[in-house]
Amino acid sequence: MKRISAFMIGMALFFASLYGPVTVSAEEEPEQTETRQDTETDTETETQPGIDITAPSAILMEASTGTVIYEKDADTARPPASVTKVMTMLLIFDALEEGSIQLEDEVTTSEYAASMGGSQVFLEPGETQTVDTMLKCIAVASANDACVAMAEYICGSEEEFVRRMNERAAGLGMENTNFVNCNGLDAEGHVTSARDIALMSRELITKYPQVHGYSMIWMENITHNTSKGTSEFGLTNTNKLVRQYEYATGLKTGSTGEAKFCVSATGEKNGIELIAVVMAAENSKQRFADAVKLLNHGFGKCQLYTDEGTEGITPANVENGVEETVPVERADAFTWLDTQGANLNGIERSVQMKGKIDAPVKKGDVVGQIIYTLDGKEIGRSDLTAAEDVKRAKFTDYLKRVASAACL
Repeated sequence: MKRISAFMIGMALFFASLYGPVTVSAEEEPEQTETRQDTETDTETETQPGIDITAPSAILMEASTGTVIYEKDADTARPPASVTKVMTMLLIFDALEEGSIQLEDEVTTSEYAASMGGSQVFLEPGETQTVDTMLKCIAVASANDACVAMAEYICGSEEEFVRRMNERAAGLGMENTNFVNCNGLDAEGHVTSARDIALMSRELITKYPQVHGYSMIWMENITHNTSKGTSEFGLTNTNKLVRQYEYATGLKTGSTGEAKFCVSATGEKNGIELIAVVMAAENSKQRFADAVKLLNHGFGKCQLYTDEGTEGITPANVENGVEETVPVERADAFTWLDTQGANLNGIERSVQMKGKIDAPVKKGDVVGQIIYTLDGKEIGRSDLTAAEDVKRAKFTDYLKRVASAACL
């Protein structure tokens, strides 16, 4: 009995040392996916020294992993002004990808769309512009009239388009967002948060990186063809970072009386793409200064490890299949963001196949994982999938296999 008791105590101590007590703060989540780094290092708060953000709400996010590097009152719902148009552009690009609209399509401006105030490109009722031109008007000049014209073209009415905006927002986990219109003009109940803006900005730039081709235009002319004749109209980017910040890649500004000055600023340096959101700044200069502080802070801290290869990974063994093995491929590239100055050359990977893979196997079935560790600690995993189908073997297949072996 003494030996059994000592053994059980020893095992208990072993598992306690191995798994230990784990605490998760209210601002962190347990590690879940292969694209997120260890949550002990993926969030900073406004109390961290070294960066002074004057706006009341802000957040800094790394685009490829969604890792939050800095946040300040990031979940308070506030009017977003024209930063709303990030979601408007996201739905336009969704429609382009689905094939329901084309860049060359001619969009007719309604009386209602032409009546929008605020920032606009002065579209007239009955005037037509291509989807491509409308996107330029929205991304560069923050045109409220172009937003409504596109909403009506895609959904038949702005109301239906706004419903889809809110539906898309819910799908992205934007928990503090409610859109009332598609352009960001002040309206009761039209709110979002810095975190939610970062989420929709991340979806837009990672799924449709071609948006940068629009948001980085500094100046360009469009042509109005109306009953009054033909005239040129100059677009000038409302995002001054496009000219003033060397790493800028976009994305969208916004300002109204209620929202004050907002921006979702994106930038890229050395393969690191960041999203800096600032809300309710007192003036435009402060808005851009805070965004630059955030981006510089992130570029100074971040380094990204990416692995896309399958070198050294052998085919997976299959039981009861017409083939005894199946080649494997990666489901996705693995990315891990470090903000602590780790030596990324020390990252090691190991392959772990499923213990039993029984036929039939379909292309895309998960058959194993690549496990990544740094200094003996797991930092993430990446799925391996079957690269082709393997049918279940029939009796005749086994006879053929035996006959083939006998001939050898």
